[in-house]
Amino acid sequence: MQPDNFTTNFFGIGILHGKTPENLGVLWRTAQNMGASYIFTIGKRYANQASDTHNAVKSMPYFHYETFSDFFKHLPKGVRIVGVEKTEVAENLEDFNHPKRCLYLLGAEDHGLSKEAIDASHFLVQFPSEHSLNVAVAGSIVLYDRGRKKPFQ
Repeated sequence: MQPDNFTTNFFGIGILHGKTPENLGVLWRTAQNMGASYIFTIGKRYANQASDTHNAVKSMPYFHYETFSDFFKHLPKGVRIVGVEKTEVAENLEDFNHPKRCLYLLGAEDHGLSKEAIDASHFLVQFPSEHSLNVAVAGSIVLYDRGRKKPFQ
């Protein structure tokens, strides 16, 4: 018997210290539409999402972690962290092979990912842009890229 798709190929997406409820809601709605297995937030800046018009929180698992270390301690076994951050060491998204089992970690527009989160990421990806993008837009681009590239590692 083959294992179900969730155990062999799953992904989640979330934000570290998300700034605005609207951004979280839009990202969650996109995650649901693009086939994410779960969504999450890390830190104290989060709230109910009026912009989550599809009510993704009730349709898919949602996890909240108080701190990055709490999040890191509760990672699913074998999952790879893909940090999304505009930095010199990040791989270009166009060339990136998405892992089968991973989570995408984004930072809020005003702070980006913390050094702790960057250091803990198995991969760092970025894509060309003049300036920092809205976190929901950045996450949507990454999820679209995942969906169009197959097979996975």
